[in-house]
Amino acid sequence: MKVRLKRQSGASAVEFALILPILLLLVFGIIEMGFALFDKAMITNASREGARTGISYRVPPFTDEEISEEISNVVNSYLGNALITFAESANPTMTVTRNGSNPGDELKVTVAYTYTSLILPNLINSPVKQDFPREFNMIAETTMRME
Repeated sequence: MKVRLKRQSGASAVEFALILPILLLLVFGIIEMGFALFDKAMITNASREGARTGISYRVPPFTDEEISEEISNVVNSYLGNALITFAESANPTMTVTRNGSNPGDELKVTVAYTYTSLILPNLINSPVKQDFPREFNMIAETTMRME
């Protein structure tokens, strides 16, 4: 007796059509996460550079406003066009906190940034249900002792 197998010529196309949305979600999720991690690393480095600038000893000592302005210039020049944004422009905010200007006192530089994602919300969210966040708040803090 000879058993005849059924033809399965379209099975791989159907399987690929079922797996493709999951594969695209995974690939674009990895790309989006890479952009977000890059931006997080950039604001962390910017807060470190700002703190290094602020702790340096100066003669005569700078006032709080002068130090904050100098740190702000360093952070903004470091970030410049380095952040990967899909929105209009990146607007990181920076705050400087210090408890004195003597050697050994602490200076804290905080850089906050709102990352706006483009790829994942458009793939996941439907017009009826919008539950995947489009924006993520990132904060980087660096504390160093005054020299």
